[in-house]
Amino acid sequence: MKIATWNVNSIIARLPHLTRWLDSVQPDVLCLQETKCTDDKFPVDVLRERGYSCITFGQQSYNGVAILSRGEGENAQRGYPGVEEATHARLLSARFAGVDIVNVYIPNGQAVGSEKFEFKLDWMRRLRSFFETRYQQTNPILLCGDFNVAPEDRDVHNPQLWQERIMCSQAEREALARIKAWGFDDCFRRHHEEAGKFSWWDYRAGAFRRNHGLRIDHIWTSASLTASNLNTWIDIEPRTWERPSDHAPVVAEFG
Repeated sequence: MKIATWNVNSIIARLPHLTRWLDSVQPDVLCLQETKCTDDKFPVDVLRERGYSCITFGQQSYNGVAILSRGEGENAQRGYPGVEEATHARLLSARFAGVDIVNVYIPNGQAVGSEKFEFKLDWMRRLRSFFETRYQQTNPILLCGDFNVAPEDRDVHNPQLWQERIMCSQAEREALARIKAWGFDDCFRRHHEEAGKFSWWDYRAGAFRRNHGLRIDHIWTSASLTASNLNTWIDIEPRTWERPSDHAPVVAEFG
């Protein structure tokens, strides 16, 4: 089973990239973030032609998450249960072949100390509670998406430059660590210990060419699923294509 996550930064703008990548990599499940379109405009027919079913939770111009799969998903949950958040389409979960997959687009937070930063930290606290109330750690659970946090200095091209800036602040890292402590393993770090591996690069200042990036897109698994994780990697090729997303896909393979 091959499961991937990718912030496409507008599925309409990036649809040629998405179909090209699907044809090449052929994941069984692909979690998308920042789709930036309402559910009625999601390109379901194009993806169905390639053998993918779609579960969507979108909104106009901002946010938006979706899960594409070769089989049908079960028990779909859009957003936090009991919370009316129509303006924040950021969480989508469903079960595929016995694996509960939670796809998230954690808020960026804009600037440390801002109102949006506090919203981000609160959203992350609710994510920890979401797992406490809904799942059992002994079950196969996968959490993935754009976390908008680089967990450690080795996930940052210049830790001194980024110190206490958004996506790298101590408060964000601690909030992310609390989510991880529920019972998750970082699949990428099981296979790659080295620094300098990133999933996001700013469009400006030749950041991708210079590899000035952050590792903010992640695939985490509960212990029972971690045991079957054969490999996890960041596929930087789509970032080299013309008019790319600023994020690269992350792919995990399970046996």
